Amino acid sequence: MRLAVLLAACALACAQAPDLAFQPLDRAYSALHARDYDAAIASFLAAIEAAPARAAIRKDLAYAYLKIGENSLARGQFHQAMLLDPADHQVALEYAFLCFESKQQAEARRIFDRIRTTGDAPARATAEQAFRNIDAPLAAAIERWRAAIALGADNFSAHFELATLAEQRDQLPLAAEHFEKAWRLLPDRRSVLVDLGRVWLAMGRPDDASAALLAAVYGGEPRAAAMARELLPPRYPFVPEFRRALAFDPANIELRRELGFLLLRMDLVPEAEQEFRILADTAPSDLLAATQLGFLLYARGDQTAAQPLFDRVLAGPDLDLANRVRAVLRIPQVAKQPAAAAPSAPDAREMAERSIKAGYMKDALKYLELAHAADPSDVAVVLKLAWTSNLLHQDRDAIRWFDLARASTDPQIASEAARAWKNLRVSNERFRTSLWLYPIFSSRWHDLFSYGQVRTELRSRLPILPYVSARFVGDSRGAIGALSPQYLSESSVIAAAGLRTVPWHGVTAWFEAGSAIGYLSGHMLPDYRGGVSAARATGATLNGESSGWFAATTLDGVFLSRFGKDFLLYSQSRFGYSAGPRTLRAQLYGNANLTIDNQRQYWANFAETGPGIRFASSLLPRSVYLTCDLLRGVYLVNAGNPRRPNFNDFRVGLWYAFSR
Repeated sequence: MRLAVLLAACALACAQAPDLAFQPLDRAYSALHARDYDAAIASFLAAIEAAPARAAIRKDLAYAYLKIGENSLARGQFHQAMLLDPADHQVALEYAFLCFESKQQAEARRIFDRIRTTGDAPARATAEQAFRNIDAPLAAAIERWRAAIALGADNFSAHFELATLAEQRDQLPLAAEHFEKAWRLLPDRRSVLVDLGRVWLAMGRPDDASAALLAAVYGGEPRAAAMARELLPPRYPFVPEFRRALAFDPANIELRRELGFLLLRMDLVPEAEQEFRILADTAPSDLLAATQLGFLLYARGDQTAAQPLFDRVLAGPDLDLANRVRAVLRIPQVAKQPAAAAPSAPDAREMAERSIKAGYMKDALKYLELAHAADPSDVAVVLKLAWTSNLLHQDRDAIRWFDLARASTDPQIASEAARAWKNLRVSNERFRTSLWLYPIFSSRWHDLFSYGQVRTELRSRLPILPYVSARFVGDSRGAIGALSPQYLSESSVIAAAGLRTVPWHGVTAWFEAGSAIGYLSGHMLPDYRGGVSAARATGATLNGESSGWFAATTLDGVFLSRFGKDFLLYSQSRFGYSAGPRTLRAQLYGNANLTIDNQRQYWANFAETGPGIRFASSLLPRSVYLTCDLLRGVYLVNAGNPRRPNFNDFRVGLWYAFSR
C-alpha cells in the first residue's frame, strides 16, 4: 500500500528536467573562487542564455565585470537586473553609481530620486545623500549659465552647457529650448540635433524629434547620423517626415536631395524636379543634384535649360558624374585615375582604437581587418579582432581569431587568448553532453532511490534542439511493489530520442520517445513522455558570492505514457536564506510542494510542506550539493487510498551535475 503514494514521486523525479542554468552557474562560481574571471564571465553568459529572467545571475555577472574593470559592461548587467527585480535596491544603487561615474548624471539622478522615496531605510539614506550631491551642483550651475546668458553670453557654448545641465536635471523644456538655440548658432554641429531629438522624444513630441533626428541623419556628420538612426524607427522615412525635417532645417542639402530621389522613385517627377531645382539654385556645389536636374530637363526635351547644368558638372571634380553626362551627350569618356592606396596598418589601428572608444564596434572590426591585412604578424591586432568579433556575437570568427592569437610568442597574449578560446569553444560546440545524478534516501519508504540522466544534444541556431538520452530509475531493494501499476522505482534504464526547445523566459518544452529496459527482468516496454517546465529564482544563490534571502519555484507539466497515459502537474517552491562562507554555504528554507493529475488518482494528488536545508562547499567536487528535507504531507484525493490521509517523510539527497 505504501508504494502507491510513492508512484507520483517516481514519475516526477525521473521526468523532471534539471535546472538548465545550474551547470553553467556552478562553473561560473567555481571559476570565481579560482579568480579565473574570464571563465566565470563566459559561464555566467551561458547561464543567462538558459535563464534570462533571473536577476541574481545578471547581478553576479555585473560584479564579475567590475573585478576586471569592465565598468560599462557591469553597468549594463546591473541595469537589466534592476529591470527584472525593481525591489533589489542594492542593484539599483550600484547601477546609479556606475551611471554617475560614466557621466550619465540624468539617469543616476532619476534612480537615486526613486530609491530615496521607495527603498528600505539604508538604501533611502544612501540615495538621499547621492541625490543631493548630484542635484545641488546641477541646480547651481543652471542658474549660473542662465545669468550668464542674460548678461549677454549668447553663444553656442553657453546655450549648449545650459541645455546639457538641464537635461541631466530632467528640466526637459529648458534643455530643448537651449539645445535648439545652440544648434541655430552653430548648424554644423549636427550632434546637437541628436541631443535635441532625444529630449523631444522624452517630452512626448515624436514629430518634432523625428524632424531633428532626420536632419542629423542627412547632415553630413557620420557619428551624429549613426546616433540618430538608433533613436529613429527601423524603417525608411515617409514623405511628410522629410517635409517636416526640411521645414526645421531648410538648408540641409543631403536631406533635400534624399527627398528628391524618393519623389522620383514614387514617380512624382514635378515635385522631385522642384526639390532638385532648389538645390541647383542654392547649392551650386551639389553636382549630383545638378546632374539629376539636368537629366530631367534633357529627358523632356529642354536641352537649352539642361546644358548649363551639364557644363557645371563637366567642369567639376567628380569624374564619375562627368562621364555619365558625357554618355548622355555622346562625347568621349575620360579615363579614371588609379585608386588610392589602402590605409597603412598604423592608420587602421588608430582608427580602430578610436572606433572602440566611441562604441562603434562594427567600424572597429573593419579597421582591425585592414590592419591585419597590412601586417598579419601583429598578434595584438589578432587578439583585438577576436574580442571585437566576440562582442558583436560573431562567435565563429572570434574562435578562429583566438585560436591564432593563442599561438603567440607573447605569453600574456597567448594565455588570454587560450582562456577565451577554450571558454568560447565549449559554449559553441556542435554537440553537448550533460549528466545529472540524484540519489535520495526516504525514511518513509526506508529505501535509497537513484535517479539520473545522460543526454547528448545537437546544438544549432534553431529554437528546437534534438537529443538522445538515457535515464536510470532504480532503488537499493530492487523493487518496491505496490497495489497500483505505478512504481517509485522502475528498475529500468530508459533509452530515448527527443526534442526540447531553447529556454524562453525560463520556460522549456520537451518530448521524447524510447524504450524502458528492466535491468532485473530484462523486459522492454515502449516509453513516451514529454512536458513543459518553468523555473524562476531570485535572491542569493547557493553558490553566490554573498548571503541573503532567496526564493525559487518550478512548475512542471508532464505526460507519462507508461502510467496510464497520465498527465501530472506539480509545483515545488522554496523560500529562505543563504548564509555562510563559500567554503561551506547553507540555505535554510521552507518547502511548499503541490502535485495533481488529470485522472484524480490518490497517489498523484498531494501537498507537502516543511523545513529544509541545502549545503554546498568549495571543498566538495564541482556541481555537488546535499539536501535534507523534513516534510509533512496530505493527500488531496482519498478515494481508493489504503493509507492515512497524512504522512511524514525525512529525505536526504545528493545532487551532482556535469556538462561539456
